[in-house]
Parts: sequence; C-alpha cells; structure tokens
Amino acid sequence: MADGRPRHEQIAADLRARIMSGEFPPGSQLPSIPSLVTRYAAATATIQRALGALKAEGSIYSEVGKGVFVRRRPTLVVAASAYLAPAPSGYSYRLLDVSEVVPPPEAARSLRLGEGEKAVLRHRLLLHGGEPVELSWSYYPSSLVAGTELAEHKKINGGAGRVLAELGLRQGQMIDRVSARMPTPDEVEMLDLPPYVPVIRQHRVICADGGRPVEVSVLVKGSHLHELRYEQQLLQGSTPAT
Repeated sequence: MADGRPRHEQIAADLRARIMSGEFPPGSQLPSIPSLVTRYAAATATIQRALGALKAEGSIYSEVGKGVFVRRRPTLVVAASAYLAPAPSGYSYRLLDVSEVVPPPEAARSLRLGEGEKAVLRHRLLLHGGEPVELSWSYYPSSLVAGTELAEHKKINGGAGRVLAELGLRQGQMIDRVSARMPTPDEVEMLDLPPYVPVIRQHRVICADGGRPVEVSVLVKGSHLHELRYEQQLLQGSTPAT
C-alpha cells in the first residue's frame, strides 16, 4: 500500500529513522537544506516543513548561521522487564492523586476483581531532569491495601514493593503488554508532547508469589523520547529458527 501521508511527513519520518539508527548521532549536523532537497527530490518549502516537524518534537534544533543539529539529549532507554530504582539518577516523580476507585475494566480483570469491587489508585508523573517523561496509573485491590501506606497521599520509602512484602505479598512475577497509540488530550498536556507523536503504553501486572495479582499499572510515555529494552537468557546450545 502506498504511503498516503503528505510528503513533508514522509521526509520527517525518514530523517527520524536515520537519527534513531545512529546515522545522525546526537550533536551531529544534518545535511544542508539544498542537500536534502536533492536527496528527497522535494521543494525547499517541503524540506523546511519536515525539519519544522522534527524541531517541534525535539529531535533536532537549529543554530543561526551554523545549521541544523540532532538534539544532544540521548534517548531514554527503559528496561521493560524491571522497575526503575526508587531514586535513579536524574529521575523524580510527582504524586498526582491517591484515591479509592472502581478501576477500568482492563485493570479490574487483571486484578481479578468482581463487579463494582474497588482498588486504590496511585497516579504519578515521572520526570527526568525536571521534564515530564511518563504518566502512570497503579491499581491495588482495596481489600489488600486499605489502611496501608499505599492508600495514603504520600510518597513511599522503598516503594510499593516494600509495603506489599510486609503484607506477605512479595512480588514474584511481572507481565508487560506493550502497545502504541496516539495520546489523549490530557496526556499531550501533562507530558508536553509535540504534535503527531504517539505514546508507548505498557500494561503491567505484578503477581505475588503463588500467582495472585496485587498491582496493575498503566505506563504512558512519549515515543520520541524512549526505547524499551528487553533482555532474555537463551538456553545454552539452542539455535533460533531462521
């Protein structure tokens, strides 16, 4: 199927892919506009619109009289199979809300809650270098965590894992589902997203030893800033299918 996007969006997408591949590393200068006009067989105005889109999303920046450069801020690589440490370098978070709610159907099913059964919601905004990078909504069965620190509107030393462990619900398994979609208006505002940038959405289920689900989190982050890293040990001597 032919690419039906406007030409400037096609060019921006190609340049974005080249930046992500390392062909244009952080801090490097992009080819001049005349060079890009020749490379893409496009009008100068079309190239300028493509560069404008990349500037709006923060992928590139311009210096008057010098040219256009790839942003120096590196992509945030997040291990998809593990929590961030409680206070990793450069990260902080704001606690936006703590309340008892009837969770959305997806979260309720994952927590194995009955109809109308409630959960404690902890809603947070993660920042890196003071800039917003991720929104999260974490749900815990009220029947398990009512009266604990998880139900209080405050930050928790040691995080949810410590509180759950003290309840005899040590975290034993994590299951992530990862998808991409366009952001909601609230997500655009809270994450300060540029136009037309999709978000990465993780639906995370934490189970205690024995398989009981004790936490469900929805994590939303801008795709222009993040990569998810997966690691898996392969069986010694195994050969992948080709």
